[in-house]
Amino acid sequence: MIYKLTFSCEEGDPNFRRVFEADADATFLDLHKAILQSVGYPDDQMTSFFLCNDEWEKGQEVTLVEMDSNFEYDNMVMNETRLSDLLIEQGQRLIYVFDPMFERCFFGSLREIKAGAMNGVECVESKGKAPKQLKSDDPLAGVGGKGGDDDFLFDDEFKDQLDLGDIDMEGFQDLSFDDGTMF
Repeated sequence: MIYKLTFSCEEGDPNFRRVFEADADATFLDLHKAILQSVGYPDDQMTSFFLCNDEWEKGQEVTLVEMDSNFEYDNMVMNETRLSDLLIEQGQRLIYVFDPMFERCFFGSLREIKAGAMNGVECVESKGKAPKQLKSDDPLAGVGGKGGDDDFLFDDEFKDQLDLGDIDMEGFQDLSFDDGTMF
């Protein structure tokens, strides 16, 4: 069987749309890679797929890597889960979360199921420009700064506003990690 899946996004270019044809035996990892390639995103985020109901409420999650299991659903991993394991009827909805920090996503739908076979997943239609993968106000974007010990959390703009005199040090003076009692 061949699946035809359409993805769109509510932000950015209103003409944005990606259409994929996929062999039913392809994995969610194959679909993940095809989506990333079609929009030009690097593969460096903890993306997930979610099956959804007609109101776009999230159900079963398919994660990029093994995660602690939600008791309501089985833990499913992209490289072990075939599209045909979860996508069984035309019109089914799914969400692909591409920016996990801000839960930004593409909205997908299984538009067609037709007879045939193919290898993997292929983008067959690409319209519009994809939104940036990460929001520029992402607090962890660019974490690492210039490599100094105190650059790992604060960028230069924030450091200029930081006044250590504003921190209430009460309760901190007793913290010592030298004796190893913390761990």
